Amino acid sequence: MVLLSPALAGFGTGASLIVAIGAQNAFVLRTGLARRWVLPVVLVCLVSDVALIVAGVAGIGSITARAPWALDVVRWLGVAFLVGYAVLALHRAARPSALVAEGASERSPRRAVLTAMGLTWLNPHVYLDTMVLIGSLAVAQGDPGRWAFGAGAVLASALWFPLIGFGAARLGRFLTKPTAWRVIDAVIAVQLLVLAVALARPAA
Repeated sequence: MVLLSPALAGFGTGASLIVAIGAQNAFVLRTGLARRWVLPVVLVCLVSDVALIVAGVAGIGSITARAPWALDVVRWLGVAFLVGYAVLALHRAARPSALVAEGASERSPRRAVLTAMGLTWLNPHVYLDTMVLIGSLAVAQGDPGRWAFGAGAVLASALWFPLIGFGAARLGRFLTKPTAWRVIDAVIAVQLLVLAVALARPAA
């Protein structure tokens, strides 16, 4: 039960970050709508997220263990990132756009996998989301809470990618409506601001 709170916080953080409209989500959704190469694309995105989250939790945890003062620096960087992402989410909610899913799917599984890898590993925001933001929030939980936080973030990815990949046929109409994303982004903004306030408060 002690680890349940950081795990839920990690899940909420991971979900808030991963649901935002982006090229990766659009590609997974488009692949799902075409019903071609869905499994390899979903696996690439999921395995990549797991690797980056683990690297963030372990890497930042190692830094702060060697230099305890770095925890405050990481904590306030995390607060800044959360507030910044919340502002962006509010901006998207004010001017909602659809998650574009049109277009033909990749013609071969190799090309589909390479595209998924490119949209993941060549996107600088993915490193800020997983390694910096999730890593800084996780380390603030202490040990072993940081790993529970990381596990919660991984669970969010494990649910999201199969959901939009294999459930694209049913979710496509909903996820391509700007009105739906207005609501989603508003909820994300509130969640991120709550996390920012929690992170800004020094641990007891």
